[in-house]
Amino acid sequence: MKKTFLISVFSLILVSCGSHRSVHNSHRNSIDNRAAHHSKVATSGKHHKSNKKTIAPTKKERVEDNVDNTSFSVRQEIIDYAKTFQGTRYKFGGTTKAGMDCSGLISIAFERENIHLPRTSREMATKGVPISLKNVEKGDLIFFKTSSRNVISHVGLVVEAKKDEIRFIHSTTRAGVIISSLDETYWKKAFTEARRVM
Repeated sequence: MKKTFLISVFSLILVSCGSHRSVHNSHRNSIDNRAAHHSKVATSGKHHKSNKKTIAPTKKERVEDNVDNTSFSVRQEIIDYAKTFQGTRYKFGGTTKAGMDCSGLISIAFERENIHLPRTSREMATKGVPISLKNVEKGDLIFFKTSSRNVISHVGLVVEAKKDEIRFIHSTTRAGVIISSLDETYWKKAFTEARRVM
């Protein structure tokens, strides 16, 4: 009797383990089948519009988007800070509201965002990469030759870049810190190159 009872219990345990395994396998197969179905639907171009899955951006795409957004934000901060000096008189070597020269304006605007540029316009023109006028964006630098020595002697910061006009902030000897247009005859003639430093 005891032996029969032990055999019955042992058989019950075996059956229940097998059944658990089979339920587990069945559940896993069901998940695998659903995953395969979704994969098929996602990759097939013939499925109905409502079955389309939104594909999340990859980590690389998210990082690149974040970099672009950060870059745009930093450029705008630089421009906004430079604009706070509008009306400041020109002073050779100046970097404050008491007086400022062209490269002083650019260097302190970028410095505020922890971007270090050389102090003179000629040295600034060795940084970053040259770009064509059609590719100029807000935050880029434009350089001019305004003296008879035919060397870069002036720099401005692009604050607006449209197809038909480029506007830039700079410090001039006559008017101090102002915003000008590259369409103005004097600046169009003196223009030398545009560069992207960030």
